[in-house]
Amino acid sequence: MGEKFSDEPTRLAETIVPLFGRQAGEFVPVSSSNGDRVELTTGADAQDDCAVFRLVGSHDLVVGSDYVRGPKFRLYEMGHLDEYDLGYYLVAANLSDIAAMGAKPIGLLSVVRYPTDMDDALFGFVMKGIRDACAAFGCLNVGGDIGGAERLILSASALGVCPAGSALLRSGAKPGDVVCLTAPTGPAGAAMAYLRAGSTDPAIESVLPSLLASWKRPVARVNEGLVLGASGAVTSCQDTSDGLKATLESIAELSGVGMVVDEEAVPVPEAVAAVGTHVGVDPLGLVMGDSVDFELVFTIPRSRADELAESIDFHRIGVVTAAREVVLARPDGSRTALPGKAWRHQSGDRRP
Repeated sequence: MGEKFSDEPTRLAETIVPLFGRQAGEFVPVSSSNGDRVELTTGADAQDDCAVFRLVGSHDLVVGSDYVRGPKFRLYEMGHLDEYDLGYYLVAANLSDIAAMGAKPIGLLSVVRYPTDMDDALFGFVMKGIRDACAAFGCLNVGGDIGGAERLILSASALGVCPAGSALLRSGAKPGDVVCLTAPTGPAGAAMAYLRAGSTDPAIESVLPSLLASWKRPVARVNEGLVLGASGAVTSCQDTSDGLKATLESIAELSGVGMVVDEEAVPVPEAVAAVGTHVGVDPLGLVMGDSVDFELVFTIPRSRADELAESIDFHRIGVVTAAREVVLARPDGSRTALPGKAWRHQSGDRRP
Protein backbone atom coordinates (compact mmCIF):
# COMPACT_ATOMS: atom_id res chain seq x y z
CA MET A 1 0.00 0.00 0.00
CA GLY A 2 1.38 3.41 -0.99
CA GLU A 3 1.73 6.46 1.19
CA LYS A 4 -1.39 8.59 1.61
CA PHE A 5 -1.29 12.33 2.29
CA SER A 6 -4.66 13.81 3.24
CA ASP A 7 -5.60 17.39 3.98
CA GLU A 8 -6.47 18.57 7.47
CA PRO A 9 -10.28 18.10 7.25
CA THR A 10 -9.78 14.56 5.94
CA ARG A 11 -7.35 13.67 8.72
CA LEU A 12 -9.81 15.09 11.22
CA ALA A 13 -12.64 12.98 9.82
CA GLU A 14 -10.69 9.79 9.13
CA THR A 15 -8.19 9.74 12.01
CA ILE A 16 -9.22 12.04 14.86
CA VAL A 17 -12.93 11.23 15.03
CA PRO A 18 -12.50 7.42 14.93
CA LEU A 19 -9.73 7.53 17.55
CA PHE A 20 -11.44 9.98 19.90
CA GLY A 21 -15.14 9.38 19.27
CA ARG A 22 -18.04 8.88 21.69
CA GLN A 23 -16.34 10.93 24.38
CA ALA A 24 -19.44 12.26 26.13
CA GLY A 25 -20.39 8.67 26.93
CA GLU A 26 -16.86 7.56 27.86
CA PHE A 27 -16.12 10.38 30.28
CA VAL A 28 -16.51 9.28 33.89
CA PRO A 29 -18.09 12.18 35.81
CA VAL A 30 -16.11 13.51 38.74
CA SER A 31 -18.46 13.65 41.69
CA SER A 32 -18.43 13.94 45.46
CA SER A 33 -20.84 13.20 48.28
CA ASN A 34 -21.78 16.88 48.67
CA GLY A 35 -23.22 17.04 45.16
CA ASP A 36 -20.24 18.60 43.35
CA ARG A 37 -19.98 17.16 39.86
CA VAL A 38 -18.03 17.60 36.62
CA GLU A 39 -19.36 16.27 33.30
CA LEU A 40 -18.13 16.40 29.71
CA THR A 41 -20.99 17.50 27.48
CA THR A 42 -19.10 18.15 24.22
CA GLY A 43 -15.88 16.34 23.31
CA ALA A 44 -13.55 16.05 20.34
CA ASP A 45 -15.99 13.81 18.48
CA ALA A 46 -18.44 16.71 18.13
CA GLN A 47 -15.87 18.57 15.96
CA ASP A 48 -16.77 21.91 17.51
CA ASP A 49 -14.17 24.58 18.16
CA CYS A 50 -14.04 23.78 21.90
CA ALA A 51 -14.83 21.02 24.35
CA VAL A 52 -17.48 21.82 26.97
CA PHE A 53 -17.42 20.72 30.60
CA ARG A 54 -20.32 21.30 33.00
CA LEU A 55 -19.15 22.03 36.54
CA VAL A 56 -21.70 21.85 39.34
CA GLY A 57 -20.65 22.98 42.81
CA SER A 58 -17.34 24.35 44.04
CA HIS A 59 -14.14 23.32 42.23
CA ASP A 60 -10.75 24.74 41.41
CA LEU A 61 -9.76 24.32 37.76
CA VAL A 62 -6.11 23.32 37.37
CA VAL A 63 -4.54 24.04 33.98
CA GLY A 64 -1.02 23.39 32.67
CA SER A 65 0.78 23.36 29.31
CA ASP A 66 3.91 21.63 28.10
CA TYR A 67 5.71 21.53 24.75
CA VAL A 68 7.61 18.52 23.41
CA ARG A 69 10.44 18.80 20.90
CA GLY A 70 9.03 16.27 18.43
CA PRO A 71 11.78 15.04 16.04
CA LYS A 72 14.35 17.18 17.87
CA PHE A 73 14.30 14.62 20.69
CA ARG A 74 17.87 13.28 20.78
CA LEU A 75 16.67 9.72 21.38
CA TYR A 76 14.28 10.00 18.43
CA GLU A 77 17.14 11.09 16.18
CA MET A 78 19.16 8.12 17.46
CA GLY A 79 16.33 5.72 16.58
CA HIS A 80 15.32 4.79 20.14
CA LEU A 81 11.94 6.55 20.06
CA ASP A 82 9.29 6.60 17.35
CA GLU A 83 6.31 8.83 16.62
CA TYR A 84 4.00 6.77 18.82
CA ASP A 85 6.41 7.23 21.73
CA LEU A 86 6.47 11.00 21.18
CA GLY A 87 2.68 11.18 21.34
CA TYR A 88 2.64 9.07 24.51
CA TYR A 89 5.35 11.22 26.11
CA LEU A 90 3.42 14.40 25.35
CA VAL A 91 0.48 13.21 27.42
CA ALA A 92 2.55 11.98 30.36
CA ALA A 93 4.51 15.24 30.54
CA ASN A 94 1.34 17.30 30.75
CA LEU A 95 -0.62 15.06 33.11
CA SER A 96 2.35 14.82 35.47
CA ASP A 97 1.91 18.52 36.19
CA ILE A 98 -1.77 17.95 36.99
CA ALA A 99 -0.83 15.04 39.26
CA ALA A 100 1.65 17.22 41.14
CA MET A 101 -1.20 19.60 42.01
CA GLY A 102 -3.23 16.75 43.52
CA ALA A 103 -5.91 17.23 40.88
CA LYS A 104 -8.05 14.85 38.85
CA PRO A 105 -7.35 15.12 35.10
CA ILE A 106 -10.52 15.79 33.11
CA GLY A 107 -9.15 16.53 29.66
CA LEU A 108 -6.19 17.14 27.39
CA LEU A 109 -5.96 19.58 24.47
CA SER A 110 -3.25 18.45 22.07
CA VAL A 111 -1.55 20.46 19.33
CA VAL A 112 -0.06 18.30 16.57
CA ARG A 113 1.58 20.18 13.71
CA TYR A 114 3.18 18.03 11.02
CA PRO A 115 5.44 18.47 7.96
CA THR A 116 4.27 17.88 4.41
CA ASP A 117 6.19 14.60 4.18
CA MET A 118 4.31 13.00 7.08
CA ASP A 119 1.78 10.60 5.56
CA ASP A 120 -1.56 9.62 7.06
CA ALA A 121 -0.21 6.43 8.64
CA LEU A 122 2.57 8.20 10.52
CA PHE A 123 0.20 10.97 11.60
CA GLY A 124 -2.16 8.30 12.90
CA PHE A 125 0.75 6.71 14.78
CA VAL A 126 1.32 9.96 16.71
CA MET A 127 -2.37 10.27 17.52
CA LYS A 128 -2.59 6.65 18.70
CA GLY A 129 0.24 7.34 21.14
CA ILE A 130 -1.75 10.28 22.48
CA ARG A 131 -4.94 8.24 22.69
CA ASP A 132 -3.32 5.28 24.45
CA ALA A 133 -1.52 7.44 27.00
CA CYS A 134 -4.76 9.27 27.77
CA ALA A 135 -6.45 5.91 28.32
CA ALA A 136 -3.61 4.75 30.58
CA PHE A 137 -4.02 7.79 32.83
CA GLY A 138 -7.83 7.98 32.79
CA CYS A 139 -8.09 11.16 30.75
CA LEU A 140 -9.62 12.03 27.36
CA ASN A 141 -8.05 14.06 24.57
CA VAL A 142 -11.01 16.39 24.17
CA GLY A 143 -9.68 18.66 21.44
CA GLY A 144 -6.83 20.85 20.30
CA ASP A 145 -5.39 21.65 16.90
CA ILE A 146 -3.88 19.83 13.92
CA GLY A 147 -2.29 21.28 10.81
CA GLY A 148 0.87 21.76 8.81
CA ALA A 149 4.26 23.06 9.97
CA GLU A 150 7.90 22.89 8.95
CA ARG A 151 8.41 19.83 11.18
CA LEU A 152 6.54 17.76 13.74
CA ILE A 153 5.59 20.00 16.66
CA LEU A 154 3.85 18.63 19.74
CA SER A 155 2.30 20.65 22.54
CA ALA A 156 -0.63 20.22 24.88
CA SER A 157 -2.63 21.72 27.71
CA ALA A 158 -4.00 19.56 30.49
CA LEU A 159 -7.09 20.30 32.55
CA GLY A 160 -7.82 19.04 36.05
CA VAL A 161 -10.14 19.72 38.95
CA CYS A 162 -9.82 19.52 42.71
CA PRO A 163 -11.94 20.62 45.66
CA ALA A 164 -11.77 24.38 46.11
CA GLY A 165 -8.64 25.43 47.98
CA SER A 166 -7.03 21.98 47.99
CA ALA A 167 -4.52 22.24 45.14
CA LEU A 168 -1.00 21.21 46.15
CA LEU A 169 1.58 23.97 45.70
CA ARG A 170 5.37 24.12 45.88
CA SER A 171 5.36 26.79 48.53
CA GLY A 172 3.97 25.17 51.68
CA ALA A 173 6.80 23.08 53.13
CA LYS A 174 7.38 23.63 56.86
CA PRO A 175 10.43 22.96 59.07
CA GLY A 176 10.14 19.47 60.51
CA ASP A 177 8.25 18.07 57.53
CA VAL A 178 9.50 14.85 56.00
CA VAL A 179 10.70 15.07 52.39
CA CYS A 180 9.31 12.19 50.33
CA LEU A 181 9.70 10.73 46.82
CA THR A 182 7.16 8.46 45.14
CA ALA A 183 9.73 6.23 43.36
CA PRO A 184 13.40 6.22 42.34
CA THR A 185 14.65 8.79 39.86
CA GLY A 186 17.57 8.52 37.44
CA PRO A 187 16.55 5.92 34.80
CA ALA A 188 15.81 8.55 32.15
CA GLY A 189 19.08 10.35 32.74
CA ALA A 190 21.00 7.07 32.87
CA ALA A 191 19.60 6.02 29.49
CA MET A 192 20.74 9.30 27.96
CA ALA A 193 24.19 9.14 29.59
CA TYR A 194 24.78 5.58 28.40
CA LEU A 195 23.65 6.14 24.81
CA ARG A 196 25.55 9.40 24.49
CA ALA A 197 28.73 7.71 25.71
CA GLY A 198 28.81 5.59 22.56
CA SER A 199 30.45 2.55 24.17
CA THR A 200 28.50 -0.59 25.02
CA ASP A 201 28.44 -2.87 28.03
CA PRO A 202 26.65 -6.25 27.81
CA ALA A 203 25.29 -5.98 31.35
CA ILE A 204 23.80 -2.55 30.68
CA GLU A 205 22.47 -3.60 27.27
CA SER A 206 20.34 -6.20 29.06
CA VAL A 207 18.65 -3.52 31.20
CA LEU A 208 18.62 -0.76 28.59
CA PRO A 209 14.95 -1.45 27.66
CA SER A 210 13.92 -0.78 31.26
CA LEU A 211 15.86 2.50 31.25
CA LEU A 212 14.37 3.53 27.91
CA ALA A 213 10.89 2.81 29.27
CA SER A 214 11.22 6.09 31.15
CA TRP A 215 11.11 7.77 27.73
CA LYS A 216 8.90 5.40 25.76
CA ARG A 217 6.22 4.77 28.41
CA PRO A 218 6.66 7.41 31.12
CA VAL A 219 4.24 7.25 34.03
CA ALA A 220 2.40 10.31 35.26
CA ARG A 221 1.70 9.68 38.97
CA VAL A 222 -1.96 10.63 38.71
CA ASN A 223 -3.26 8.14 41.28
CA GLU A 224 -0.56 9.04 43.77
CA GLY A 225 -1.27 12.74 43.27
CA LEU A 226 -4.94 12.20 44.03
CA VAL A 227 -4.06 10.38 47.25
CA LEU A 228 -1.69 13.16 48.26
CA GLY A 229 -4.33 15.81 47.57
CA ALA A 230 -7.08 13.93 49.37
CA SER A 231 -4.91 13.35 52.46
CA GLY A 232 -5.17 16.95 53.57
CA ALA A 233 -1.72 16.51 55.09
CA VAL A 234 0.72 17.19 52.25
CA THR A 235 2.24 20.66 52.56
CA SER A 236 3.98 20.93 49.18
CA CYS A 237 4.43 18.93 46.01
CA GLN A 238 6.19 19.09 42.64
CA ASP A 239 7.09 16.57 39.93
CA THR A 240 10.70 15.75 39.10
CA SER A 241 10.56 16.45 35.36
CA ASP A 242 13.46 18.91 35.76
CA GLY A 243 15.40 16.49 37.95
CA LEU A 244 15.33 15.62 41.65
CA LYS A 245 17.91 18.22 42.62
CA ALA A 246 16.07 21.03 40.83
CA THR A 247 12.78 19.93 42.39
CA LEU A 248 14.11 19.88 45.94
CA GLU A 249 15.74 23.28 45.49
CA SER A 250 12.57 24.73 43.95
CA ILE A 251 10.32 23.60 46.79
CA ALA A 252 12.81 24.89 49.37
CA GLU A 253 13.19 28.27 47.69
CA LEU A 254 9.48 28.86 47.19
CA SER A 255 8.67 27.68 50.72
CA GLY A 256 11.40 29.81 52.32
CA VAL A 257 12.99 26.76 53.97
CA GLY A 258 15.93 24.41 53.62
CA MET A 259 16.33 20.65 53.41
CA VAL A 260 18.71 18.00 54.64
CA VAL A 261 18.66 15.02 52.28
CA ASP A 262 19.91 11.71 53.69
CA GLU A 263 22.27 10.14 51.13
CA GLU A 264 21.56 6.62 52.40
CA ALA A 265 17.80 7.16 52.05
CA VAL A 266 17.88 8.21 48.40
CA PRO A 267 17.11 5.13 46.26
CA VAL A 268 19.67 4.36 43.52
CA PRO A 269 18.44 1.73 41.02
CA GLU A 270 21.03 -0.93 40.16
CA ALA A 271 20.84 -0.12 36.45
CA VAL A 272 21.50 3.56 37.15
CA ALA A 273 24.48 2.67 39.35
CA ALA A 274 25.84 0.44 36.57
CA VAL A 275 25.59 3.26 34.03
CA GLY A 276 27.29 5.66 36.43
CA THR A 277 30.23 3.30 36.78
CA HIS A 278 30.38 2.74 33.01
CA VAL A 279 30.47 6.43 32.09
CA GLY A 280 32.54 7.54 35.08
CA VAL A 281 29.81 9.55 36.79
CA ASP A 282 28.68 9.43 40.42
CA PRO A 283 25.44 7.38 40.29
CA LEU A 284 23.91 9.73 42.85
CA GLY A 285 24.59 12.53 40.38
CA LEU A 286 22.46 10.71 37.80
CA VAL A 287 19.71 10.20 40.37
CA MET A 288 19.77 13.83 41.49
CA GLY A 289 20.61 15.46 38.17
CA ASP A 290 18.62 16.53 35.16
CA SER A 291 16.97 13.15 34.59
CA VAL A 292 13.48 13.64 33.17
CA ASP A 293 11.54 11.38 35.52
CA PHE A 294 7.90 12.10 36.33
CA GLU A 295 8.00 11.20 40.01
CA LEU A 296 6.53 13.36 42.77
CA VAL A 297 8.44 15.01 45.59
CA PHE A 298 6.26 16.07 48.49
CA THR A 299 6.53 17.20 52.09
CA ILE A 300 4.34 16.10 54.96
CA PRO A 301 4.40 16.47 58.77
CA ARG A 302 6.27 13.58 60.32
CA SER A 303 3.19 12.68 62.40
CA ARG A 304 1.15 12.05 59.22
CA ALA A 305 3.70 10.12 57.16
CA ASP A 306 2.89 6.66 58.54
CA GLU A 307 -0.80 7.18 57.90
CA LEU A 308 -0.13 8.15 54.27
CA ALA A 309 2.15 5.13 53.82
CA GLU A 310 -0.89 2.90 54.26
CA SER A 311 -2.30 4.27 51.01
CA ILE A 312 0.71 4.69 48.68
CA ASP A 313 4.37 3.70 48.53
CA PHE A 314 7.06 6.34 48.85
CA HIS A 315 10.61 6.91 50.06
CA ARG A 316 11.43 9.25 52.94
CA ILE A 317 14.61 10.93 51.81
CA GLY A 318 15.09 13.91 54.10
CA VAL A 319 13.70 16.59 56.35
CA VAL A 320 12.73 20.23 55.94
CA THR A 321 14.76 22.70 58.01
CA ALA A 322 14.52 26.35 58.93
CA ALA A 323 18.04 27.02 57.61
CA ARG A 324 17.62 28.09 54.01
CA GLU A 325 20.04 25.69 52.36
CA VAL A 326 19.57 22.34 50.66
CA VAL A 327 22.34 19.91 51.56
CA LEU A 328 23.20 16.23 51.38
CA ALA A 329 23.99 14.45 54.66
CA ARG A 330 26.75 11.92 54.02
CA PRO A 331 27.17 8.70 56.05
CA ASP A 332 30.38 10.08 57.61
CA GLY A 333 28.44 13.00 59.09
CA SER A 334 29.60 15.60 56.57
CA ARG A 335 27.23 17.79 54.59
CA THR A 336 27.73 18.82 50.98
CA ALA A 337 25.78 20.40 48.14
CA LEU A 338 23.49 18.05 46.25
CA PRO A 339 25.35 16.27 43.44
CA GLY A 340 24.27 16.37 39.82
CA LYS A 341 23.41 19.15 37.43
CA ALA A 342 20.05 20.81 38.07
CA TRP A 343 18.12 21.58 34.90
CA ARG A 344 17.70 25.24 34.14
CA HIS A 345 15.57 26.25 31.16
CA GLN A 346 17.54 28.00 28.37
CA SER A 347 20.83 26.73 29.76
CA GLY A 348 21.56 24.44 26.83
CA ASP A 349 20.36 21.37 24.95
CA ARG A 350 19.82 18.91 27.76
CA ARG A 351 16.54 17.47 26.50
CA PRO A 352 16.72 14.24 24.47
